[in-house]
Order: sequence, then C-alpha cells, then structure tokens
Amino acid sequence: MEKVMNEANETLLALENAFSKFDTSLVNKVPFEGSWTAGQLAEHLVLSNSGFLQVINGPVRETDKPADFMVAQIKKDFLNFNVKYDSPKEIYPENRAYNPSELLENLRQIRVGISEAAGNLDLTKTCSAYELPGYGFLTRLEAVYFVIYHTQRHVHQLKNMYSQLYNN
Repeated sequence: MEKVMNEANETLLALENAFSKFDTSLVNKVPFEGSWTAGQLAEHLVLSNSGFLQVINGPVRETDKPADFMVAQIKKDFLNFNVKYDSPKEIYPENRAYNPSELLENLRQIRVGISEAAGNLDLTKTCSAYELPGYGFLTRLEAVYFVIYHTQRHVHQLKNMYSQLYNN
C-alpha cells in the first residue's frame, strides 16, 4: 500500500505546487468564459478531498469485492479530459474572493491526512459513511484513488487556467 500512499502524496503535492504558482492578484480572476477561478477550483478540492478524508477515516465494513474493483473506472472517467462534469452542489465553491495562503494550508493538511490514512489504515475495508453516485460504496483504496484521479483532473485544469491567465 506504499505505492498508493506515495501516489496520493505526489498528486496532492502537485496540486499545491500548481496552485502556488498563481499570483495573489490572479487567484480570483476568471481565466476564460465558463470557468471557475483558481481559488474556486482549489476550494472545490478542499471540500471534496476533506470529505473523502472523513469517509476514509469513518465507519467501514468488510468488503465483498476486490479492493480495487472500481479504480480503473474512476481513472477512465476522471482522466478523460474531453468530458465535462458538473460538480455536486455540496462541493460547489462559492463565487467569492479566496485567500490563497488559507487554501494552500487546507490543501497541505488534507495531503498529510490522506497520506497518513493510506499508510496506516486497512485499505481493503469498504467505507460505509457515503455512497458515491455512479460508483456505490467505495473501499478505502478506491476512495484514495478517487482523490488521486479527481485531483489529477483538476491539476490539469489549473495548468490550463494558469497558461490562459499568464499568456494574455
């Protein structure tokens, strides 16, 4: 399980690094029509990833499927950059000015929490606190990979936002 712990840490660190490149003046600027700001995208990931951290650390039950059963599907869905998804309202960021250093600290704390969970918990157990639409109840392993692939998708978007803002 060291592989998933390292992959989670690297992905979440890549998110912090990509977000930290934005000047404070541009964190709350819309890069192109129909886009969130970098601040909103970071807030979306704070809401989503902190929620997953709670689910991973929450109640579990025995698993009746391979622990990585949904990983390939999650990867296929989130790393297909040609498909646009609508964010569930629970993790939809408010349209407001965000404090970049506060967001970075929240992202850092989540990275540490996910890495600790991936390194210390039995990832084969099924998380019973939340049923994810389209995927069902995820194992801890699948939940960590959901965080990884969902974050990788948004790091890709952050890089696009950055180049749009800095090349104009």
